[in-house]
Amino acid sequence: MQNINWTYKRFSELNTAELYEILWLRSKVFVVEQNCVYLDNDFKDQESWHLCGWIENRLGAYVRILPPGLSYAEASIGRVLTHPDFRKQGLGIELMKVAINKTITQFNVNTIKISAQCYLLNFYNSLGFKTCSEEYLEDDIPHVEMLFQL
Repeated sequence: MQNINWTYKRFSELNTAELYEILWLRSKVFVVEQNCVYLDNDFKDQESWHLCGWIENRLGAYVRILPPGLSYAEASIGRVLTHPDFRKQGLGIELMKVAINKTITQFNVNTIKISAQCYLLNFYNSLGFKTCSEEYLEDDIPHVEMLFQL
């Protein structure tokens, strides 16, 4: 795997170039690649932390980390993605391991809740997440809620 420079910032700490890159990649993956028309900007970014994995000054991986009470009673990790150019290298696993550790440390919690696309269940199970809901559609994509507990 290539050398990754991790940054972890509040929304107000992101500069305009970083924010532009984050929003561009989220649109590329969640709107264009997944052919899913939805409004990505949901006003949760301002209260979240943003974990970015930079590879040679390109955003290779990203998640946003949400405090308890913003999306769920529990802290949450969302908008999980890797740039298409950097997939199949284990970057997603590394991204989620860093995100889990940051979430636990940042919010002093031992439980994290996510909304996971069903095709990624094995990926999230391998990281210790367990399904805690029935399947549901979100933006016409099958999802389940999952919990990570220490």
